[in-house]
Formats: sequence, C-alpha cells, structure tokens
Amino acid sequence: MKPLQISPDTAVKLAAKLKVPIEHLMHMPQHILLQKIAELAKEEAGHNNTEKNQDHPSS
Repeated sequence: MKPLQISPDTAVKLAAKLKVPIEHLMHMPQHILLQKIAELAKEEAGHNNTEKNQDHPSS
C-alpha cells in the first residue's frame, strides 16, 4: 500500500486533529481515514451548534 497523497502540511494538521502519529496517518487505509475525518467533522459540527445555542438562547 502506498502512502496517502496529501501535502506535508495537511498530514501534520490531520495527525494533530485525529491524535495519531503522522507515520500512522500516512499509512492508514484511505477508507479508514475518510471515516475518521467524517467523525471529526460531525463532532465539530455538534460542538459548533452547542456554542451557537449558548450564544443565542431561544428564550
């Protein structure tokens, strides 16, 4: 399996966000990486919605 075709800057940022060593990230199967990115996006979207609700209460 060949390493992922992503820039070094992107690899460093993804490794930090996913909390995995960069070596693991570069050799991670693409379908698993995409799944982890989707989970991260879902988590961040939920976090952003929570912040918006706290900033603008509906009552």
